[in-house]
Amino acid sequence: MSETPMNAYSSALYGGRLTVDLDAIAANWSVLRSRLAPGSECAATIKANAYGTGQAETATRLFEEGCRTFFVAVPTEAIALRQTLPSATIYALDGLFPDTADLLLQHDVRPVLGSLDELKEWAELCRTSGKSFPAAVHVDTGIHRLGLSGDEFGTALADPELMGPFKPSLLMSHLACGSDPDHPMNKEQLDRFIALTSPFKGVPRSLANSAGVLMGPDYHFELVRPGISLYGGRAFDHGDNPMQPVAKVEARIMIVRNVPKGDAIGYGATQTAKRTLRNAVVAAGYADGLLRRASSSDDRPGGFGMIGGHKAPILGRISMDMITLDVTDIPEHLVQRGGLVEMLGPNVAAADMAAYAETIDYEYLTSLGRRFERIYGPLG
Repeated sequence: MSETPMNAYSSALYGGRLTVDLDAIAANWSVLRSRLAPGSECAATIKANAYGTGQAETATRLFEEGCRTFFVAVPTEAIALRQTLPSATIYALDGLFPDTADLLLQHDVRPVLGSLDELKEWAELCRTSGKSFPAAVHVDTGIHRLGLSGDEFGTALADPELMGPFKPSLLMSHLACGSDPDHPMNKEQLDRFIALTSPFKGVPRSLANSAGVLMGPDYHFELVRPGISLYGGRAFDHGDNPMQPVAKVEARIMIVRNVPKGDAIGYGATQTAKRTLRNAVVAAGYADGLLRRASSSDDRPGGFGMIGGHKAPILGRISMDMITLDVTDIPEHLVQRGGLVEMLGPNVAAADMAAYAETIDYEYLTSLGRRFERIYGPLG
């Protein structure tokens, strides 16, 4: 018997598929650039594999759309992106790791300097080489993570050994409470940012992530750097989301079976059938980024999937490789072995599933589809 090559089976080998619509990502970027922040350069934050959508594919599409500045987190992401986009401006948000300056320069990556130690190292590099290598300077306006404090920034300004050897290519800070546009800390950070950066003339500034873009032009300055909004996620905790979905996750039905009334379902026997049920077991679980915290029990409802326009609630615990769905009220012809269930997409918003999992859509999107077939095209 001859051996059949794996690629002959195509998508049948996968427990599910992740479809990414690059045109939708580009459309979201265009809305942010042209309608929401028309007076600023619109960069793109593509860290964490472009929020799970694929760094190389997403960056290429956004560059084609006109995006020229990109933000990633760590040097490995930046160096990989440089291979994809030889002429783009690339910033590494996590700053200057020890012993990495030469490599960043080799790949034309700009670190976001967030401490006096990083600033001193970069300044010394510029001084000894006689060149002003571009880098951003991050000032902390209240989130107390990365960034120079107000006092440290004042020290840097007064010390010609620190700010003399180079001129920052960007001054930036980060909002702590942007997802709540009415939080008073947003205005406090805005005022601090203006006060700290006012001594610099002609240096672009950036405060706005996705939430900052939506909060209006006071927060935009010369450059905005949206992230979650590019990928269809919700920047604000409440209200309408002006972005369109960009990804769809579908899981394959393995078996359909009956569960007698009173029987328990799944690990831990956390949910009991209140009636005779028909359930579908699908080949996806928390190993695929469908978070266990979205499980259902007798005490709380969990997330859901969609089959042919019908909601299929999760039954019991989400396990590593499987999820059980209640399909009792869905027409039988729609629930067949080998069929696909939408677990995220136009009909199952990431923000809704994240709410069931007591988290945010950022975590959902960046975790998805490790074992799924990945397709780039319309969501259908």
